[in-house]
Amino acid sequence: MKGIKIINVTADNVSESGVFCIKDKKAPGFAKKVEWFKNKLNKDLRIKLAVDNNGKQLGFIEFIPSELAWRPISAKNYLFIQCIAIFGKKERNQLLGYLLIETCEKEAMEENKDGVCTMSSNGPWIAGKQIFEKNGYAVVDQLGRFELMAKSFENTTAQPKFNDWEAEQTKYKGWHLIYSDQCPWHEKAIIALKESAIENKIQLKIKKLKSPNEAQVAPSGFGTFSLIKDGKLLADHYISRTRFENILKKELHS
Repeated sequence: MKGIKIINVTADNVSESGVFCIKDKKAPGFAKKVEWFKNKLNKDLRIKLAVDNNGKQLGFIEFIPSELAWRPISAKNYLFIQCIAIFGKKERNQLLGYLLIETCEKEAMEENKDGVCTMSSNGPWIAGKQIFEKNGYAVVDQLGRFELMAKSFENTTAQPKFNDWEAEQTKYKGWHLIYSDQCPWHEKAIIALKESAIENKIQLKIKKLKSPNEAQVAPSGFGTFSLIKDGKLLADHYISRTRFENILKKELHS
């Protein structure tokens, strides 16, 4: 794509190049994301940045071997796209999305993977399925508001599938907040929600997911953020303090 360059984010350049979705490098979430990115548990994790001729970041894609995905999925010998985001004009979005997805697929082929898979949803904090459908992906599983999409290079009976996060929710009694540093916005939410819970005298148990295995059995589709009360999922993605306190009011008066 003319005028667009793909930059590979590495442990050596991440502090300079950043991670795209959070620009303020002084924000606590940025440092947490960088630390998570460098974690040896995330073997072969890749972040690619799309930049223009002036070095302006236009989009990014984050992917990892499916066995190490930080989402509640089961898939073997695939690459899994954890995040993709693009900003700019609509027509450029389509081309950039294609370019970033193609970059992932090319690496999957070079590594003799069976294909590439990802999650989609019409809801917040995750890409819609349209961009993947236009690139040859098909829905292979669905649960709640989420679709599991895959593009297989070879005929295989071992299709990716969702793990049953709804069954996991019943294990949680009381108020729980489960998260990981995979998303740099989580740290801000954790600090705010913890303070609010203390002020509202709510016993909120907070757990950080420390491995892909833990995320794969997380109690929500997003996997790396779950707010639960007595087995009921109240939020499956980053929320603000205001949103949390609105949830508190509703739950405490229901």
